[in-house]
Formats: sequence, C-alpha cells, structure tokens
Amino acid sequence: MSIQDADTAFHLLHTARIPVRWGDMDALGHVNNTVYFRFTEQCRVEWLDTAVGPTGGGESGPVIVSAHCNFRRQLKYPATVAVEMFAGKLGRSSVETTYLIRDADRPDIIYADGGAKIVWVDFVKEKSMALPDSLRQILTGL
Repeated sequence: MSIQDADTAFHLLHTARIPVRWGDMDALGHVNNTVYFRFTEQCRVEWLDTAVGPTGGGESGPVIVSAHCNFRRQLKYPATVAVEMFAGKLGRSSVETTYLIRDADRPDIIYADGGAKIVWVDFVKEKSMALPDSLRQILTGL
C-alpha cells in the first residue's frame, strides 16, 4: 500500500495496533493531543526494532528532528487505533515518514495524520551520519 502527495510517494512500512488507555484521556474526555505523538512513536519503534534491531544504548541511532500532527477527529476510550507508518523521501542520513491514525475496527475513520523526519545520528560526534546500509536497503527496496 502507498499514498502520494504532490512530490513524493509514501510506501507502507508498518502498522501498529495500540489500545487506548483510560489515562490517555484529558479533562475534556478525549485523548490528549500529546498521546497521538506517542502512538506514532510506538509504531516507529516497533518498525525500527524489526528493521535494524533495538536502537537504544548504542553509539548511533535515530533522532526525530521534526514532527507534526493534524488532529481530524476526537478519540475516546475505549478504542484501539491502527497506526500506519509510511516511508517517503530518502536522504543520505534521513527519511521522511508519514502516519495515519485510524480506528482499528473501522479503518474508514481517520483520527489523525502527520509526519516525522528521522535522522540517523552519531551520538559521540553529535552529527548526522549515513543511514545504516541495512536500513537503506529496506527503504530503497520499496
């Protein structure tokens, strides 16, 4: 599956099913906007773990340099969301990703969409570095 905007085709990388927790809601009775970023983070981490293995604690790894979310519809407990992660423009050290947050039981309902730019960073040098070959192979094979 893929989606496309004016300049880039985005290819489906991963779908995560995530239950909404009671504590995800705010005083207004809907899921707090910060939780949507956690949903996309969880999807991204699941995909990275399968693509390149656990990324925590090493000398290099992924960093999010920009992120945005468009809130389309209120989300309330109880629910399960399906977060779809798509890969887009590929750079030397980065990849653009796009996300759709849908109702897992009714995929026609989109709660939010957004994106994040992932940059691979050498943590010791505090500089970007080329994406790992294994990750680049996955992304160029789409």
